[in-house]
Formats: sequence, structure tokens, C-alpha cells
Amino acid sequence: MTQHSFRNPLLANGADPWIIRHSDGSYYMSVTLGDRIALWRSETLTGLADAQPKTVWVPAASGPYSRNLWAPELHCIENRWYIYYTANDGGGDDTRRVCVLELSGDDPLNDEWRFKGAVNTEFPGLDGTVLPHRGELYFFYSGYGYFPDYGSAVYAARMANPWTLTGPNVLITAPTEAWEKQGGMAINEGPVFLRRGGWIFLVFSASATWSDDYCLGMTRISESEDLLDAKAWIKHEGPVFAQNPESGVYAPGHNSFTLSPDGSEDWIAYHAYSYSEAEQPRSAGTPRSTRLQKFGWKEDGMPDFGVPLGTNASIPRPSGE
Repeated sequence: MTQHSFRNPLLANGADPWIIRHSDGSYYMSVTLGDRIALWRSETLTGLADAQPKTVWVPAASGPYSRNLWAPELHCIENRWYIYYTANDGGGDDTRRVCVLELSGDDPLNDEWRFKGAVNTEFPGLDGTVLPHRGELYFFYSGYGYFPDYGSAVYAARMANPWTLTGPNVLITAPTEAWEKQGGMAINEGPVFLRRGGWIFLVFSASATWSDDYCLGMTRISESEDLLDAKAWIKHEGPVFAQNPESGVYAPGHNSFTLSPDGSEDWIAYHAYSYSEAEQPRSAGTPRSTRLQKFGWKEDGMPDFGVPLGTNASIPRPSGE
């Protein structure tokens, strides 16, 4: 490995990685920490590995939604900063909600974050994210239910503002196939988006997170269609990113997308295990590592994520670093 390359993992312990490149060129990252929310900031993508995290939110111990803080996402919406994260009061899945913080200022690491409340979703759930489209905001999240087995599915709703939904919660994708039901649970979670060639691609995680078969699936819709028209979404058959036992990568999922510093390359950040569940049993809280790799596009306009690269792979650094 040289200064022109790096190796995974980026973080040895970092589940549900969310990485964005802000308009000023800075990269921000968050991962699940459980009892708090922290942000990493770096001028380069791989530099996040050496950045010092800054804790930006610790909920009041006696307050609502103070336990099990999962999957925080940092968003800049209409020049204001928001963090969306999953939390509950220590109860079961039926108490889990997506909560919102709003920044009072312009510096996500040093200015004050204020709790706006829990998003008024129709179902309890997790993994909320925001998609701006044609002058409106849309909220996508993973809601709990029975499809037909116990699990979760991805719903969408229009937003009246960055913390309030209006209108129906529409079912966009549910776990109906065998590859979405591995590990004893039927799961579609962690929605995230790509846009290219007139398409909006919704990439989601499928199956139980502790299963080797945890993977990424995808559904897409034309930019010209109504995002809340469930029939307009076209679901891809089978996973688009899955385990690679030959390279020692298992259960790759809960990802985000970003660009290289010069904007010429697409990169995926995801978490995974470096050992099989046959070697060591896992649970929902077993540590996962954060990984990065570049991906490309097929001639038909579909994303080509390839296969997860193992820890022995020497990966060229993002263009522009």
C-alpha cells in the first residue's frame, strides 16, 4: 500500500455509516454509537479515518427517545442543517421512532443542535431519510409491520417541513422474496438514493443485519413520475450488492453514497463483517466496520456496485485527494 491507496475498513467499529460531501468540499460522517451522536469532518474522503469525532448530541437521560440512538444522518436542507436518527425509550420496536435535530447556526460540529421532536410517521420505525424533489421534500423510512412475516418495509410520505409529514404513508418496497428474509426476519430498511440519467434509484438493505446474507436491494422510478405512486417503482430482481466470502466480507449493507473530492467518481460507504456467522454468532448489536469503495455504471444506465473488497485489497484513493 502506498500514499496513493488505502485499505478497508475505514473504521473498525462503525455501523450504519452516513457520509456526505458538503458544498464547501468538506466530508461529514456519522455512525451508530447507541447513546450519543457524533460527527467526523475531513477535507478528504479517506481522511475521515483519522479525523477526531465530535459528540454533538447527548439526549437527556430522563427525556423522550433517549435510548438506542441508531443510524444518524446529516442533511443540509434549504441551507439549514438537520440530523435524522432512530431512537426509543428502551422499549420494543413499537416504541422506535425517527427523531429530528435542527442546527442553530452553520457549523454542524460546534454550533447548538436543538431537538425538534419525533417525525409523525404512521408506523413505528427507523432509518429515516429525506429526498428533495421538484421543490418538495419527501420522507422515506423503514416502518415495522407484517409482510407477511414480521419485519419492516420502506414507506414514503410528503413533508410539510423538515420534521413534519403530511398525507398518507405509501408502501414503496416490502420484503417479499427469499433473499429479503434471511436470518429469520423479513426486512427492507436503510433507504438511500442515487440520481442519474432521469432515474431515481432507491437502494435499501434486506434481511436480518446479523445474517451473512444481509445485502443491498434496489428499486427505481423515473424522475418524471409521482414518487408516491407505488406502482411506478420498478424493483430489481435479487441483490445488487452481497457478501463476498472469497474476500472475507459478509453482510454488507446500510450504506450511503458520496463523490470523490473532484466530483468525478461515485463512492459507496457501507458496513460489513470480516467473518461468517458460522465462525461466530452475531446479534443486532455486534460491531460492524465501515468500508469504502468506488462503483461505476452499466451501459443500460444501472449502477454497478461490483463486489465488496476485502481487507487485503489495496484501493486507489478517490480522485482529487
